[in-house]
Amino acid sequence: MLLHKVPVEIRPDDTGRVKIDDDCGLACVFCHNEGTPVTADNRDAQPGQYTGTPGKTGRVSIYLADNGARFLAARIEPGPDFALALAGLRGSIRTREIHFTGGEPTLHPRLTALVRQVRDMGFTVGLTSNGENGAAVLEECAQAGLDRINLSVFGTTATELAAVQAPRFASVSLAEKKIAALEASIETGLRSGVKVSANLVVSDHTQIPRALRIVQRYGHDVTVRFLVNLETEDASRQAIHETLAALDAVPVRHIITAGTSDERTRYRLPDGRTVYAKNIRPVRLPDTCAGCTFNNPRDCQEGYYGVRMYRAKGGPFMIGVCIRRMDICMSVGEFVMSQRAREVQAFRDDETARLAALHPQQVTTSHR
Repeated sequence: MLLHKVPVEIRPDDTGRVKIDDDCGLACVFCHNEGTPVTADNRDAQPGQYTGTPGKTGRVSIYLADNGARFLAARIEPGPDFALALAGLRGSIRTREIHFTGGEPTLHPRLTALVRQVRDMGFTVGLTSNGENGAAVLEECAQAGLDRINLSVFGTTATELAAVQAPRFASVSLAEKKIAALEASIETGLRSGVKVSANLVVSDHTQIPRALRIVQRYGHDVTVRFLVNLETEDASRQAIHETLAALDAVPVRHIITAGTSDERTRYRLPDGRTVYAKNIRPVRLPDTCAGCTFNNPRDCQEGYYGVRMYRAKGGPFMIGVCIRRMDICMSVGEFVMSQRAREVQAFRDDETARLAALHPQQVTTSHR
């Protein structure tokens, strides 16, 4: 991917992802929904009988057929219970940033209060969004302490967006409204001082024009990040390579998140703008992943990506380490006392030391 010898930056993982709600106004055919069932479609189902196929919402959870999910995700509300769960997470593994996911986080009716609570506890706060409601909430969230938003861009035209939606939502007119909402979210985020990134999966050479349009359309103010499609890995990598070549992009830094599968390369364009190419390293937890049936390149597509927090509907806060193995989620109380928490922290520390030895001229930082 145009990789030359560039400085390496090692960033020890210090992030916890928190699924704050399950609602979403899109129905993307590739959605993993953070490993959990679509709550609205499974309210009457018993654990073990959840379905990941489209119900009345039209949404999917692509790994649900065999990931062993045993709970529905409830909306997380601000308050003392959430504070205790976050304190438990931070007390068991080093955590400096909380990153909200969903569903769609901007649809949470008390998102600003959640941001403020997490920020008041001393965490940096980010979120991932499809942009459908950002214009309504990002200004207040920025005032409450939101640091960054990662926007998932599924199309630059209504036709492109409609093409990746479930049949009942594959409407060009609806997609036009969603794209307008995304643009309004970008404008609101930038105006409010939030760091805005746009994540774009480039699957093959047919999507190169779309990638170039996104850089042209958003790249002056937004950090564009190209992501590999692991279903079409070789074709995807080649397409990103060709996109970067078309942009005359020059690599300036390689960034590795020690303790997770995340890595990316930062490129500089001739006009001084920056784009990133993101990759997934084949990283596994040494004990938890060792005997897993999915521990192969075909089934374990995201590797070990980090720690996720959920709230089980009618139950406790839960901690997971893999969306392909939701059956190994445990309550926060169990996690705090578990060998798995110690394994995660030791893995982060060991990876940081190993990568530092491998790249003796590296820069190490705790900040993203």
